Amino acid sequence: MTAQRGAKRNAGYECSHARESPGDAARHAANVRPSRTKHGRHPNVVLMPHSLSRNLVHCVFSTKGRLNLMRDPEVLWKHLGVIAMTKGIGLVAAGGTSNHVHLLIALSPKMTLSIAIQNLKAHSSRWMKEEVPRFAWQEGYGAFSVSESNREAVMQYVAAQAEHHRKWTYEQEVVTLVRKSGVEYDPRYLFG
Repeated sequence: MTAQRGAKRNAGYECSHARESPGDAARHAANVRPSRTKHGRHPNVVLMPHSLSRNLVHCVFSTKGRLNLMRDPEVLWKHLGVIAMTKGIGLVAAGGTSNHVHLLIALSPKMTLSIAIQNLKAHSSRWMKEEVPRFAWQEGYGAFSVSESNREAVMQYVAAQAEHHRKWTYEQEVVTLVRKSGVEYDPRYLFG
């Protein structure tokens, strides 16, 4: 069997060094290319028409200096929903208190996490400054991956923020989230 026939049988690839032995062909892996039919595709290769992903991310960020500047947090959460819809960000849940926000987002494969957060923070900050001129978000954010099996639990956690913060401060909560997620951090720089 020639290297070309063997390579064609293996996942639809052929080697440009078809007359070499199989051992020589393996050494020339850089020259491997997909074989094609007259229509441009290998007959045994099934292409997926879309990228499929499910990236759930629990995001947390506070007002600058963790000041209690959000007079009506629920209105902000609704506005974040409008921003998310406009920018193509899947907002699954929003919650928080007067000084911070929790978001559960379903990140699209076409958008990076940093761009999604930048869009949400920038547009909501502009909107909030109309009512509270000194409003600003903290510089960074926390982002923690969430499995589909934990989606409901995180949604409940986000919804129960007011109750949760009767017992815990924002700082205690963030340290707990960071530790549970396994993120390495320097406590001197965690809150800016």
